[in-house]
Amino acid sequence: MTDDVTEASGFIEPVPMEDDLAELFPGDRGVLDPEVRRTLALLLHRRFLLADRNRVEWRTLLDHQTVIESRLNDLYIRLIVDHEHGLAYKQQIRIDELDIPILLRDTPYTRSETLVLVHLRTVYERENVAGEAAPRIDIEDVEATVLSYFTDADGDISRRQKAVRDAMRKLANDGIISEETTGRYRIGPLVEVVLSAEKLTELRDWLRETAAARLSGADGAASGTVADDEEAREDVLS
Repeated sequence: MTDDVTEASGFIEPVPMEDDLAELFPGDRGVLDPEVRRTLALLLHRRFLLADRNRVEWRTLLDHQTVIESRLNDLYIRLIVDHEHGLAYKQQIRIDELDIPILLRDTPYTRSETLVLVHLRTVYERENVAGEAAPRIDIEDVEATVLSYFTDADGDISRRQKAVRDAMRKLANDGIISEETTGRYRIGPLVEVVLSAEKLTELRDWLRETAAARLSGADGAASGTVADDEEAREDVLS
């Protein structure tokens, strides 16, 4: 009786030379099927892999999760598969005792993106409680709320509106929202993963504190809070 090492244990079972995969490019030494390679590459390239947007890759991930996870682990990257929300994403493994090269850099959301996220998450939570599983929101509603958190230091109204719309495009690219018709968006369950209930509470507190500081402070103090607000926001998101 032999002990074959198969994909179930995170490795590829050796195959006869005549059954080797065809090269996808000159010098190709890869052993994964093309569809598995594509799924692995998408996981590395994107912030999230979504079941409803990437149905073929999602099925491939579930069918070959062990070997894909093994390949990521070889790079000190952890794979997270969230079946409840239908998404997968990656995390950089950090261990103090090991000198691990950092391949994934944390890119926090900008202040504008964070403000939009807070509003989207708030609407999603409120509508879910009301029984709406797929809340919708209009860009005008987002602007009306988010622009109220901006200050003169953020530029004129057109510049602020552009910041909000750029943030919406970024969140749409990440799969947090999807534009159904011009200016009308569906908020997806991914918003719960990106902004947990705990983080939402902390950010709401941050917004209340900064708003109170602007109301009670002098003009000079208010203008000086912009950098402080950025630092406080990053502390909350870290």
